[in-house]
Amino acid sequence: MAASTAEHASFMPPILTFCAAAVVAVPLFRRLGLGSVLGYLVAGIVIGPSVMGLVGDTRDVRGVAELGVVLLLFIIGLELKVSNLFAMRRDIFGLGLAQIVVTCALTAAVAAVLGHSARGMIVTGLALSLSATAIALQVLDERRDLSTPYGQRTFSILLFQDLSIVPILALVPLLANTETLGSGQALAGAAGASARALAAVALVVVVGRYLLNPLFRLLAGSGGREVMTAAALLVVLGAAMLMEQVGLSMAMGAFLAGVLLAESNFRHQLEADIEPFRGLLLGLFFMSVGMSLDAAYVRQHALLLLVLAPALVIGKSLIAAVLARGFGSAWPDALRIGVLLAPAGEFSFVLVPLGGEVGLLTSERVQIVTALAALTMLLGPLLARLLENRLARRPASAEPPPDVTLPAGETGASVIVVGFGRFGQVVNQVLLARGVDVTVIDRDVGSIRNAARFGFKIYYGDGGRLDVLRAAGAGSADVICVCIDDAAAALKIAEMVHAEFPRARTYVRAIDRAHAIDLMNLEVDFQIRETFESALQFGRATLEGLGVSEEEARLVTEDVRRRDIARLVLQRSEGLLGGKELLHGAKLKPEPLTPPRKRAAGLSAETRDLVADAEAHR
Repeated sequence: MAASTAEHASFMPPILTFCAAAVVAVPLFRRLGLGSVLGYLVAGIVIGPSVMGLVGDTRDVRGVAELGVVLLLFIIGLELKVSNLFAMRRDIFGLGLAQIVVTCALTAAVAAVLGHSARGMIVTGLALSLSATAIALQVLDERRDLSTPYGQRTFSILLFQDLSIVPILALVPLLANTETLGSGQALAGAAGASARALAAVALVVVVGRYLLNPLFRLLAGSGGREVMTAAALLVVLGAAMLMEQVGLSMAMGAFLAGVLLAESNFRHQLEADIEPFRGLLLGLFFMSVGMSLDAAYVRQHALLLLVLAPALVIGKSLIAAVLARGFGSAWPDALRIGVLLAPAGEFSFVLVPLGGEVGLLTSERVQIVTALAALTMLLGPLLARLLENRLARRPASAEPPPDVTLPAGETGASVIVVGFGRFGQVVNQVLLARGVDVTVIDRDVGSIRNAARFGFKIYYGDGGRLDVLRAAGAGSADVICVCIDDAAAALKIAEMVHAEFPRARTYVRAIDRAHAIDLMNLEVDFQIRETFESALQFGRATLEGLGVSEEEARLVTEDVRRRDIARLVLQRSEGLLGGKELLHGAKLKPEPLTPPRKRAAGLSAETRDLVADAEAHR
């Protein structure tokens, strides 16, 4: 028992240290406008062995922290649909390939001048040509610029880099064995490794294609939220471990699992469940990078690193900016793309040590390149902040914005519909008829299954969860339609949207008059009672059936509608008994228990007149 208590206690100081460092550094750096990534990096340097020494062995920390990158690539895979990949193919495979080739060639040339071997300079060039996906995406997310043209182009380049990691990892051992590559034993070994890798990829594809959706549907039907979270982690980490066992990267497995689930009904719920783990572990990853920076070694080679690090950051920025400009970006956006791609990638810390293990780089070179990569992660976010401040002070350009032509029949609007019951289905039909981009969320597995039979794509998730709404794209949505039949839940969602996504307009289904008044008090952009309009049409049809002319029936219906709106305005200020005079056939004249707190105000000229008439007759 004493040993168990001691082991338990031994885990507590590092955990508390990481949490305290993050809590102090990240808000401070964000307050200074430097971003959370730089805060994590500096926090790692301070608590690491080189400064305060609060955390000793960083290797175990790095092993756990790399899961943050794995989860990040899973989420990236969830965002990658085949249709999106095809639309971005020019930027992904054109601009992305050009960025890696040109940056690698120039960096390798500099490495050759500094004395690297022919094969060692290739490894160095490849490692430093990659960019920090986590840093770039975090900066774009903080700026809310991921959906902008330069954000999409940056993402395309990063996506190609992520896709190229696997062949690069496979290339490094081949570079180390070029002398024996033609032997029968080497060929047999390579063929066996390739067969195992292909078999693992095929297994992940088959499982993802045929088994994961039924599995998540079964778990969702059980109603256990924590089981869904466990299943999501099982899929990601299981695919990652399988790929690692056959010699590929864990990130490749997670990315592949994400791509296979990109078209799943459960993708938004999966992203919401994974996001907290991804955020924490990615922050830990950045701190581990900071902890790995050997301050003593940096001091010994300060002059060399102080020259190489800024040169690498500026050089990578200019290369990417020139290429982006050549692919059609305006110069401000091209420069933004360049500085976001300047920091060396997370996989530099995998490729460079691998190059040392297979004999392509000496231990001295490994330390130099690793320290250089870490320093670029410090300088890159600083350069991005300086550039953004400079562009913000720049006078507005007369250059016209890029021409973005939407496909025929599409509005470009982004709408999230929460709830796919009878009400939500009709709303969805109207929006789809106009080609509006709609994301539908529902937590009823039966509704999702039935909708799939008619060709509709509904995502599983609880619209009352902030993380699910965020994963569904609420941050960039124009309108969020709340179509559920739970009054309390609808109010909660409306409040949440107003607080967290002020850009989005809220259109909410009201259950009854009391619910409609509550929604008006929340100042939603639009609310309508679920049965009101259908009852009006029913009444109008009844009048016409009794022989009333269509025009007279229409006028009567409009009169009832105007009176109802005026009553709602009065009830909002006076209580449910307000506006009773506006009811046709009303005889009772009850008085309110308490006087109204404020005068009623009409929403339009017509309702203002009706409100004034009602008050005049009191």
